[in-house]
Amino acid sequence: MENMYFTEEHLLFRQSLKDFLQKEVVPHIEKWEQTGTIERFIWEKFGEMGYFGLATPEEDGGLGLDLFYTVIFLEELQKINSGGFAAAMWAHAYLAMTYLNKRAKGGIRKKYLEPSAVGKLIGCLGVTEPYGGSDVAGMRTTAIKKSNTYVINGSKTFITNGVYGDYIILAAKTDASAGNKGISIFVVDRKTEGVTANKLNKLGWRASDTAELAFDNVEIPEENLLGEEGMGFSYIMEAFALERLVMGINAHARAEYALEYALQYMSEREAFGKTIDQFQALRHRIVDLHADMEICKHYNYFVAGRLDKGEYVVKEATISKLKSTKMADEVAYECLQFLGGYGYIEDYPMARLLRDSRLGPIGGGTSEILREIIAKIIIDKKEYRPTTN
Repeated sequence: MENMYFTEEHLLFRQSLKDFLQKEVVPHIEKWEQTGTIERFIWEKFGEMGYFGLATPEEDGGLGLDLFYTVIFLEELQKINSGGFAAAMWAHAYLAMTYLNKRAKGGIRKKYLEPSAVGKLIGCLGVTEPYGGSDVAGMRTTAIKKSNTYVINGSKTFITNGVYGDYIILAAKTDASAGNKGISIFVVDRKTEGVTANKLNKLGWRASDTAELAFDNVEIPEENLLGEEGMGFSYIMEAFALERLVMGINAHARAEYALEYALQYMSEREAFGKTIDQFQALRHRIVDLHADMEICKHYNYFVAGRLDKGEYVVKEATISKLKSTKMADEVAYECLQFLGGYGYIEDYPMARLLRDSRLGPIGGGTSEILREIIAKIIIDKKEYRPTTN
């Protein structure tokens, strides 16, 4: 089945990425988990290897590869047991850079996209607000045109890379009276006067920095507008398909990792004269979990294949995140149980994996919101297609 999607070149890429992560990343993970700070040198190493430019056109310093290289990138990041490190990498490459890839023009493209592709600049996406959560249309942050600048006031929260990143892809209301048709997207230098960040203390994803951002009369040039004024909601809805699929892929990959680890442990752990992988109750539970993981994985590959062809997959990507993150939480919970008391010890990977996994049904649109979006599509026949390019 996987051969339908992955070529020999993909498999070679996967192996080289595995080797890179083991050599360059894994030795530092525990330190980054403890300090909550990912050192800058690793971003540049990722950039040198081309990992941030997989989906970026070659003329902008990227590699312009198909989406299954991204699938591999996401899967392998989940298998070094730091959801926070993985999030910092993919939030840069597939949240911030997605908007630059699609909407940045001219000097802005050169100033932000090219350095992002090589790891010289780190980006974040600022959409969620303290009072709005998953309600994008209800955002309160404003960007008011003043001569040849925009003046921004408001706040964002739960922003991955928001503390140590270099720029923010920011959604703000340029016309407060126009509802979701009044939202625009900007790129804002993190060091611009009036931008402040408060680092949040999280249950999981400990290696990544997550910020509450405040904007107090922040003035940016008008050329920092990405795409067209008033089109931000459509841009966000379009990008959400990729973001939700990313989180679905992350979920099936960490579930696969958890099952592989649990099986290895169970093959070595003995009770009552035999290894615990020989007890029927545990064997059959593993089978159910493995089957659920496989179903999600191959569904996610199917959706990735359609998205790679440019097809409209908002419903499918939303289902991917909804079902895969639920499955991954169940797998993490059960795999911790398979380890018994050792599952509860921080020296073993399951405690961190359980905490990190719990973000899945919350971030990037809660499962409750996703169910309502799917309901609107399949019951109310609503479409979330962007109205313009």
